[in-house]
Amino acid sequence: MNKSISTARAAEILTARDGFLILTHIRPDGDTTGCAAGLCRALRQIGKTAYVLENPSMTSLFSSYLDGLTAPAGFEPDTVVAVDMAARSMFPDNAKGYLERVDLTIDHHESQEFYAKETCVDPDRAACGQIILEVVKHFAKLTPEIGQALYVAVSTDCGCFQYSNTDGDAHRAAAELIDSGFDLYPVNRLHFRTKSFKRLKLESLLVQGLELRDGGETALASLTREMIDSVGANERDMEDISAFVGQIEGVKNGATLKETTDGHVKISLRTDPGSLNASQVCALLGGGGHAAAAGAMVEGTMEQVRQKVIEAIETVRNG
Repeated sequence: MNKSISTARAAEILTARDGFLILTHIRPDGDTTGCAAGLCRALRQIGKTAYVLENPSMTSLFSSYLDGLTAPAGFEPDTVVAVDMAARSMFPDNAKGYLERVDLTIDHHESQEFYAKETCVDPDRAACGQIILEVVKHFAKLTPEIGQALYVAVSTDCGCFQYSNTDGDAHRAAAELIDSGFDLYPVNRLHFRTKSFKRLKLESLLVQGLELRDGGETALASLTREMIDSVGANERDMEDISAFVGQIEGVKNGATLKETTDGHVKISLRTDPGSLNASQVCALLGGGGHAAAAGAMVEGTMEQVRQKVIEAIETVRNG
């Protein structure tokens, strides 16, 4: 039977063990990165040996939060912890060797697979960073460094507190983290006010090819390799680009399809959960996530995957 443990029990496990290696998921975002950094610093604060496994797809937007925290070559952990990782498919290639060795997973996805020996999961939390905050408060002092990392986790997963997952608990967690004493302005400017010129060009191209359906309530945006290469964009330029579609007036549900270099299309779906359950749609496509935000990776051409997305949306709507 799949059963979640409490944050207090998760803290007991962490304080009783040592030699930690913390894992982050593929295509790491602010939540998984901030959780890893905050947890690692909290464990070190109480004298534990703790590192974060280097993530091959980490972009420069988030990598600085892990400065001095990544594991040295040859490090052999005694305890493996995964943060913000719901499924085995979320393990980066260099983390797959630890799939059967995860001692504790801390997560907030309703699609959690319970692959670890112990799992602390709360799907009602907007961000995994909120759960990590509760866990570390059982054994560590909230320093500015920990506070900043976990603020990045919470604020980015809530889209600067604009996404539908934002609630009072998310704001209260953010306030507590801000009170830890880090400089808030540069963090918010970096993640919510600054865009590269290449990113702006990509957004322009997305608008040109945007398809509106269901009377304008559903939007499909396609980002091909040709578009990406034409402006010379990298992964940092495309960070959370799926949120762009939802800024269009009248759009409740937005699907962003991004072509990869290996014959797949990455799907990012953000919805009004009262109108469409994103997790159910992406589950039909081999992915998962939350009711308001989910994703999947599907093999095929852009047009083939686009049709599959439309069919999956219609199946969930008519189900």
